Amino acid sequence: MNYPESVDYLYALGNEIRTAKLGLERMRLVADAMRNPERKFRVVHVAGTNGKGSTAAMIAAGLREARNRVGLFTSPHLVEPTERIVIDGRAVSAAEFAEAFAAVHRVAERMMEAGTLDAHPTYFETVTLMAFWWFAKQAVDWAVVEVGLGGRLDATNIVTPQLCVITPVDYDHEAWLGKSLEAIAFEKAGILKAGVPAVLAPQRPAPRDVIVKRAETVFAPILDSVAWPVAELEIDANGSRFVTAGIRIDCPLAGEHQVENARTAAVALNALNLTPEQIRAGIAAARWPGRLEMVSEVPEIWLDGAHNPSGARALAAYISRFHAGRRIGLIYGAMRDKSVEEIVGMLFPLADELIITAPDQTRALRAGAILEMEPHRNARIAADVGAALAMERNCDVLFLTGSLYLVGEARAILVQ
Repeated sequence: MNYPESVDYLYALGNEIRTAKLGLERMRLVADAMRNPERKFRVVHVAGTNGKGSTAAMIAAGLREARNRVGLFTSPHLVEPTERIVIDGRAVSAAEFAEAFAAVHRVAERMMEAGTLDAHPTYFETVTLMAFWWFAKQAVDWAVVEVGLGGRLDATNIVTPQLCVITPVDYDHEAWLGKSLEAIAFEKAGILKAGVPAVLAPQRPAPRDVIVKRAETVFAPILDSVAWPVAELEIDANGSRFVTAGIRIDCPLAGEHQVENARTAAVALNALNLTPEQIRAGIAAARWPGRLEMVSEVPEIWLDGAHNPSGARALAAYISRFHAGRRIGLIYGAMRDKSVEEIVGMLFPLADELIITAPDQTRALRAGAILEMEPHRNARIAADVGAALAMERNCDVLFLTGSLYLVGEARAILVQ
């Protein structure tokens, strides 16, 4: 299959969240049949609710700075599925993606014909296996692997990592992971392995207790990021600078919350025996599109995938701190399975102009339904992201936020 055919087949497997199969049996069966590509490189496994993607990107950048060949596997993508599989900062090409898909698909079909596999791996299982196969084929030294959903039963959890990282745990995907922070933390802590060190970002007391208990059960040493005090902190609209454990960090990712993510990445890289200079240079080189990313200076436009309450709190804090007194425009769209009422309650009051739309997804929430949750004095509805961007606006700065699908659609229009 070529690239469009590969992508079409993946999409035909169903939405990766709605058709997620929490369990590792199918992954292990197919990985074994593929000669366990996930064992051919060293792994840093990253779980959490918010911040795991940016933390993973900073860890990968640091490992590259230490002259390693580094794979990075993240989800979801913004524009093209190729973005999920990255080596040394470069996403796979369309042809490479198709080659990796064919490698997994051939094995799955052969196993189904033989009756040793109940069904084709799901969308996310397939792409995870593709990443592992491609990383092994390209002989990476390290792969930084971001958990897709939860951790304990996530498809990525067939790896045996050299280091685990858990970023802050908060509410998200409650239908899958549980209604309480303790239940969600239990799933995240499922990535911890016997004797494997775990870097732990600051947590609320309840999830922290769950994670620590799991670590004690499997004898996983915990490396607390809070043991690295932050000093000389400077934050502006475009990033932050601080000193921790004698290392001067220059984080290029915007938002106060990125200070914690950068500190967590620094602790992880130190645990992997990088030098202070490699840690500093690696974090400074990190990029993470679609998360408080400025894509236009005139007019000033920012993209941010604030798709859950924790992300919305971070975005609201950023707007209030760095854009107070400016006329704020907001384009918002969301999926039905998110805590939309809570999110819009934080974001809509900050907007002087509001445009509500919907991403081009079957799970998208109708714009009118969103407006009913949180009425706004100056709100309009647009049919899609393109129409929203084309509307006349009278604002100093524009934020496009909500679903990462919406952010991806906007980025495809705005970033050429």
